[in-house]
Amino acid sequence: MKKIILRALFGVLIMAGFFSCSKDEHHDSQSGKTYVIVPGAWQAPYAWATVKAELEQAGNKVVVVELQAHGKDTTADAHTSINLYRDRVVTAVNGLSGKVILVGHSLGGEVISAVAEAIPGKIDRLVYLAAFLPASGQSVYDLASTDTTSLLRISIIQSGYVLDLIHDNIANIFIQDGTTDEKNLVLSNYRFEPGLPFNDKVTLSATNYGTVKKYYIHTLLDQAVTYKLQKRMVAGAGIIQEYNLNTSHSPFLSKPDSVTILLTKIAAQ
Repeated sequence: MKKIILRALFGVLIMAGFFSCSKDEHHDSQSGKTYVIVPGAWQAPYAWATVKAELEQAGNKVVVVELQAHGKDTTADAHTSINLYRDRVVTAVNGLSGKVILVGHSLGGEVISAVAEAIPGKIDRLVYLAAFLPASGQSVYDLASTDTTSLLRISIIQSGYVLDLIHDNIANIFIQDGTTDEKNLVLSNYRFEPGLPFNDKVTLSATNYGTVKKYYIHTLLDQAVTYKLQKRMVAGAGIIQEYNLNTSHSPFLSKPDSVTILLTKIAAQ
């Protein structure tokens, strides 16, 4: 009930902002920004539905990319790679007019880095949310293997080309601060994760990736990509500004209003 009331108030505040604008200001707010969001491992666009709706209510355009072998996509796990993920996001971005704000969660952090290297001129800014933030020549596995207190790290079960998780740990890995319904949403949408992309290294250059503005949103209670690893990755990565959310790995589910507010704030800078 509390979350329903807060969400209603959030919507009222957005609409109040619209009606307090002059005619020209209202037109500008409706033109909005364009966000392209890349979900992380073991997740898919369903997890971003509330944030997407809130951003769109404020006049923005939002595209949540379904990566290969995620969600309802039927690509074979053995045929996936970071470059394949990159190319799908590049296609989505190039199909949109103007520059975009590219958001990556978890594994999506390496994907958006690769996209920025490929098409820096189309990216207004990069936003890493509880995301892997590789240096050039690093893979997700390189980073995750150093996260010694991660519940995710000790819960992975490799089987052929896929990575499964100890099922009793799934809710606590991704959303230990969520409601029963939110945890059940994650569990009901769970599918094995392709393992090959975790070992793919990304090549990043100062002339491409290095020219794009970068922001990082930390998740302080994260048991998948721990805050300690997040801070280590951010150090020396050229991040313009850091923000903190006192949440698990999936704040877009447990505290979507907070994520929407931060994305809006970053877009306005």
